[in-house]
Amino acid sequence: MESIWLEYGWTLIILIGLEGILSADNALVLAVMAKHLPEKQKKKAINYGILMAFFFRFVSIFLISFLAGVWQVQAIGAAYLIYLSLKYVYSNFISKKNENDEEKAKKAGSGFWPTVGKIGIADVAFAVDSVLAAFALAITLPKTPLPQFGGMDGGQFAVIVAGTIAGLVLIKFAASWFVKLLDKRPGLETVAYLIVGWVGVKLSVITLAHKDVGVLPQDFSHSTGWTIVFWGVLIALAVGGWFLSGRNAKKSSK
Repeated sequence: MESIWLEYGWTLIILIGLEGILSADNALVLAVMAKHLPEKQKKKAINYGILMAFFFRFVSIFLISFLAGVWQVQAIGAAYLIYLSLKYVYSNFISKKNENDEEKAKKAGSGFWPTVGKIGIADVAFAVDSVLAAFALAITLPKTPLPQFGGMDGGQFAVIVAGTIAGLVLIKFAASWFVKLLDKRPGLETVAYLIVGWVGVKLSVITLAHKDVGVLPQDFSHSTGWTIVFWGVLIALAVGGWFLSGRNAKKSSK
């Protein structure tokens, strides 16, 4: 019995680290999507985003059996995150080279409530990714004497809940920090959207490996090779973006 709890404890530590990284991505997206708003509205939009992140993650926990079985939910999340990434790249590097910032803001139509709506949709996609990642780790753990909850072993369910709560705590503290960081290093905005697109690719792989889709082998999305590739690219984007993003001269001179 002791070995089971040791295995659970080690898995929980790994899951908290994993959820921390996924939550950092979520917090970065909140900061980026609210970046164009006036200061008061920016803080308000981020607070709404954090509340929605809490809500959607807890809803996802209780719908985990449904989310893991219906590939369309994962496909929609993947499509939306990839869309956000491609839209940013297109609008900022292809179609708007000659537009000033005011024209960009007007054309985007990014008022307060539209921004909150976009943040909410992104929160749903990140919630699905977060809970599916927790489910993939927890489902491999041995059964416990605890009663079942929502069709899952009680111990496995408890690990998912604990990891999700840890990730949500990080979102709360990380979002405000990312807002300040983006002011100092505006180039990180591009990196943030590239990371969003890469997380969308991850959800796409999970979708394509679903048993009802069958484009990729069913165990590919959790294989060692793909895991190394995913995290390698994610870390490379984050580290490379940090060194390549320039400081805001106006902010740093104050």
